[in-house]
Amino acid sequence: MTKKAIFSLLFSAMTIAGAAAPSILSLKNTITDDAIVYPESFETDTHKMMQNWYLQNYTDLDKEADSRPVVEVSDDVYIKRLSQMPTTIEMPFNQIVKSYINMYTQKKRGLVENMLGMSLYYMPIFEQALEREGLPLELRYLPVIESALNPDAVSRAGATGLWQFMLPTARGMNLEINSIVDERRDPYRSSDAAAKYLKQLHGIYNDWSLAIAAYNCGPGNVNKALRRVGGDQKDFWAIYPYLPAETRGYVPCFIAANYVMTYYKEHNISPALAKRPIITDSIHVSKRVHFDQISNVLNIPVEELRVLNPQFRHDIIPGDIRSYSLVLPSQQVYCYIMSEDSILAYNAEMYARRTTVEPASLASLREQTDGEYITKRDVKYHKVRRGENLKSIARRYGVTVAAIKKTNGVKKAKRGQTLKIVTYYKVPVPKQQLPAVDTPAVPGSDNGEVLASSDAEAIPAEAAQEIAETQSASVKPSSISQAPSSKSGKSSKNKKAKSKSKKKSTPVNVTVKKGENLTKIAKRNGLTVAELKKLNNIKGNSIKAGQKLRVK
Repeated sequence: MTKKAIFSLLFSAMTIAGAAAPSILSLKNTITDDAIVYPESFETDTHKMMQNWYLQNYTDLDKEADSRPVVEVSDDVYIKRLSQMPTTIEMPFNQIVKSYINMYTQKKRGLVENMLGMSLYYMPIFEQALEREGLPLELRYLPVIESALNPDAVSRAGATGLWQFMLPTARGMNLEINSIVDERRDPYRSSDAAAKYLKQLHGIYNDWSLAIAAYNCGPGNVNKALRRVGGDQKDFWAIYPYLPAETRGYVPCFIAANYVMTYYKEHNISPALAKRPIITDSIHVSKRVHFDQISNVLNIPVEELRVLNPQFRHDIIPGDIRSYSLVLPSQQVYCYIMSEDSILAYNAEMYARRTTVEPASLASLREQTDGEYITKRDVKYHKVRRGENLKSIARRYGVTVAAIKKTNGVKKAKRGQTLKIVTYYKVPVPKQQLPAVDTPAVPGSDNGEVLASSDAEAIPAEAAQEIAETQSASVKPSSISQAPSSKSGKSSKNKKAKSKSKKKSTPVNVTVKKGENLTKIAKRNGLTVAELKKLNNIKGNSIKAGQKLRVK
């Protein structure tokens, strides 16, 4: 029998045995549960959080938070402190709430300190959204248990962002989600949507504990639990045993989050101090722009742009689709306005997106190159800035971390250090200019069409060979008409010049390069494939790199 079934059985037995059924008031203060399921936010890697650019650059945190002595607190003290919190949402104490408070104040002290650091930036955003909808400000701590204040958090079920919206719910609240933009990660847009959604849920139940439970598991599960309990009483603690396991701990965890974010000092948890204030402003961007372009022109670290604008999933603001809001440090907004042309022009070709493309044909490709490429080496030097590491630098230049380590003989990047970045790229070898070749017309052709060397390149080698052999067999000396001339002396001189040039034409040897074939070599040397094969006594079409061939 499951623990949930045991709990339900005990709860029912108390009523059947004639004992006074526990009131909602007494139940919420005495309820216990051994099958507590902690939220995924408790699994957050605090060491990874410490690498957050915002925490590193804007806050002073106690790295020894986990090693500070734990302060023991009695149940009476917990009850008194909870009752003194200025909240409209009820904050009762019981052993389930205590287990969550202990988790925060004993095992997850480092997590609490990190969240206190992040709250310096996020809490004003949450409070403004809640104020606009007229909701209790204690709801600002819901993202603490939802995401541990990580805008990029994604649950195992796919819930995303600070407020952990599922995809259907987010789209129902008019949040934009696509391959480039995910407004579930946007602190401002998601907070506005969460406040509106919470207001809708409270309108359904007229009880904040039920509304908060429905935010976690959906109204369907809460309604099902209410039907199973029956009666007119609507309270989270009344339907507790009929809720999903994770939701049963959701309201107690919410109470614990409010407690610990209020009384952290009393538990020997260091307060998060601001190194410098982060004052932001926003600007509407109506052009497609990449974070790297903004970073390089305005000298703002890319990591800071990501912290302030986590909704742009690939560092791209698709302003060419519609206008988007870009959050910047307030002193940089005017700089962006003044430098927008320079920002858009910076490496514009690299970040440009083609709107129309003509597919290349085989003939056009052969006009551009003979199919050979050479590899070129490019060396750049990068000075490490605050907040950068080898991973972010490697991603910026399109190289691997291992390559940077090997080139520079380092294990990690240090601020102010200059790193050598080596990249390689391929460029096509331009096609050589071919000498003009006189080719006789094919007899029987209506238009006297001539098979030019470019035509031989555009068709398969076997077909070119067949046509060339047909030409050799068909063309006879008598069928080639001589141009009439009124001056016999001039004709005689031309014949002598031709015979003289023939005597001077002697075969030479060329070496076959990798990737070459008979067609290319014949074309480059003003021969047909048949002539080239005849000169070299080649029967098939196969040649090898390094092979010597005779050409005229």
